[in-house]
Amino acid sequence: MAIDILHCYEEKPKIREYVLPGLLPGKVGAMVSPGGLGKSILSLMLSHVVAGGADLLGLERCQTGRVVYLSAEDDAEILHSRLHAIGRLLTEEQRGRCVRNLLVEDLTSHMPDMLGGNGRAWRESIENLATGSRLLFLDTLRSFHAGDENDASLMSVLIGHMRGIASRTGCAIIFLHHTSKWMSTSGQGDAQQASRGSSVLTDNIRWQSYLVAMSENEAKRFCLETSEKPIGVENRHYYVRFGISKHNYGGPINDKWFRRGNEGIFESVNLSVGVKKERENRKRGDVNV
Repeated sequence: MAIDILHCYEEKPKIREYVLPGLLPGKVGAMVSPGGLGKSILSLMLSHVVAGGADLLGLERCQTGRVVYLSAEDDAEILHSRLHAIGRLLTEEQRGRCVRNLLVEDLTSHMPDMLGGNGRAWRESIENLATGSRLLFLDTLRSFHAGDENDASLMSVLIGHMRGIASRTGCAIIFLHHTSKWMSTSGQGDAQQASRGSSVLTDNIRWQSYLVAMSENEAKRFCLETSEKPIGVENRHYYVRFGISKHNYGGPINDKWFRRGNEGIFESVNLSVGVKKERENRKRGDVNV
């Protein structure tokens, strides 16, 4: 389609309506983190934010709409436990909207290979689910293909299929993925290049978020907003940081800190540099943080 240059000069563009902060409808994104940090349950909570308008995570308000969550990693029993925990946080009105707008499917008994012999059928099924939806999650990317993630050509084809589905349906697609072992152990899980496998998995998408554990240094520096006492190394495993390392359509977006509670449910918390710790650093002549 040729772009009408004169029209672009003379007409103001439409105001962008984001599905999630930085993520536009009809685009493909990723959420990357080490295994076991909680990206699956965070994605389920984000599903409820979009499907039911529930402010569970302290994010910007977004337009509600249909959400599809395809789980090829966690089975129905695990999903039941997580959904029950999330449901306790919702009002009756929010529950009603989520019942109408949220579809969660257990695909653990299948092999949803988007690139294999039945790839076309799987892609058509996913596109049918994306049609009329605002957001679709694939949990995890590794479970939706059997190819070599380091093969740039193959991953280009995979992302190309997702981009085509997203573009044709107007549904944003987020695939869950793991960080590379080296980037994770070196404390660079929040880098844009943290994604495991070919760089295509980052370069060919328009949005990438991450989830990283609180470091020992952060645990010594930060305290809850209501306290001057640092969180402490012994408690750091309760806290994770969520952020967006890549988004092509907007300004910078601040990171969010979450505290993990029962059933792994996340709660948004405000952290600040401990006053006492900062004073001690100044007395010792340490560099300010």
